[in-house]
This record gives sequence, structure tokens and C-alpha cells, in this order.
Amino acid sequence: MKILISNDDGVNAEGIVALTNALKQVADTLTVGPDRNCSGASNSLTLTNPLRLNKLDNGYISVSGTPTDCVHLAIRELYHDEPDMVVSGINAGANMGDDTLYSGTVAAAMEGRFLGFPAIAISLVGSELKHYQTAAHFALKIVKGLQKQPIAQDKILNINVPDLPIADIKGIKITRLGARHRAEGMIKTQDPAGKEIFWLGPPGDQQDASDGTDFYAVANGYVSITPLTVDLTAFEQLAAMTTWLETITL
Repeated sequence: MKILISNDDGVNAEGIVALTNALKQVADTLTVGPDRNCSGASNSLTLTNPLRLNKLDNGYISVSGTPTDCVHLAIRELYHDEPDMVVSGINAGANMGDDTLYSGTVAAAMEGRFLGFPAIAISLVGSELKHYQTAAHFALKIVKGLQKQPIAQDKILNINVPDLPIADIKGIKITRLGARHRAEGMIKTQDPAGKEIFWLGPPGDQQDASDGTDFYAVANGYVSITPLTVDLTAFEQLAAMTTWLETITL
């Protein structure tokens, strides 16, 4: 089995090292990550600059691009044969609820799925982020499960693991995405030259963290697995939108 590993925290991040070391137990791994932290990059591609590669001493490959660039480049150019699976992570922090839309970690997995491969994204959730080995442990278990029973062709597994010792994890739950309130305002300050600059403000508080959501599962000590679909079509709205369209005069 061949697994392509990527992330959005950068090729030298602690999480990608822990993930690579765990998955080496069951697969030939190729680790390809961005040369810097690309958190929040979502599905962006680099279109106006060339991509540069650098092979590191540990065998990982650094790319001067986004997480999506890394996966696309690895599959199209670095593999003589194609990988069997794409695994992205271990992200330093949660990718739950609305945050999945911005996540470069999820986007790397999504690019793998776009190109036709089973894909999962895994994140460690907590304030101190001490237990990457816990997330790696569950990543390995889930990959072994996917070897026996693959997921549907158009789905991605988004996994969030509480930052706890393995023995303190209560189990695994299949969840839906929760939701946050609107994000707080920007933080306005000045650079050393006195010029006005802005920083992204804190995310909004949890709006839907009820039982069944990823927020609820992780807060209660469970690993959350949320199946995501690539097709963003709101199918339940098609009939209503067709009726609405009839009210528009051409």
C-alpha cells in the first residue's frame, strides 16, 4: 500500500512527522508538505508563480506552494505509480464545523479525492496540543479500517481527535458538522512605521454544538469522524429554485 501524506502546517510540523511515523507501519509513505505554515489556505492553487521542490534530509519533500499544490504535484509528477490513499494532517488545532471551509488540511484531502483516491484529514483538538501520538494512533486504526472497507468514492473523512492520552479517549463517534456564530471583528493596530494594519479576529462562539455534532463529540472525549462530500449542490433546493425561477421575467 502507498500513502501520500500532506498537511497545511508545513513540512516540518510535529503533526506530519507523527502521522508519517505511524503510517509507515502499514504503507510505503511519501510526505510532501508546504515549505511554510499555510493554515487557512483552503483549496487555493498557485497559478502565478512556479512551484519549487526541496528534498529534505528525512526524505520529506518541501513545496513552495499550498496544501492543494502539494497533493496535486505529488500525484501528477512525483509518483511513478499512483498512491492508494491520501492522508492529511495531523493538524495543529481543530477543523470542525464551519472551519472546514477554510482548512488547508481538509483541502489537501479534498484534492486527493478530486484526483480519485480515498482521502482523510485528521486534526488534534485542544489548547496545548501535547498528544499527537493519540491522533497518530487513531489515524493508523482508521487507515487499517479503510484497507478492509473503503469509503464511498465521493466522500472524505474529516477526523478530529481530543488532545488526550489514548487511554482517556472514550471512543469514536460518527458526526455531522457543527456551526459557529459569525466571527468577531478584525483587530486593528499599527506596524512599526505607524501604518494601519489588520489581523483576523477570533472565530465566533459555537452556535450548534449539540449532540451529534463534531463539537459535541470532541468536547466529551470522543474522536469525531465526519464524512464530507465534495459536491456542494443543495439538492433539496433544486425544486424550490425551479419554482422561484418561474417568477423571473426574461
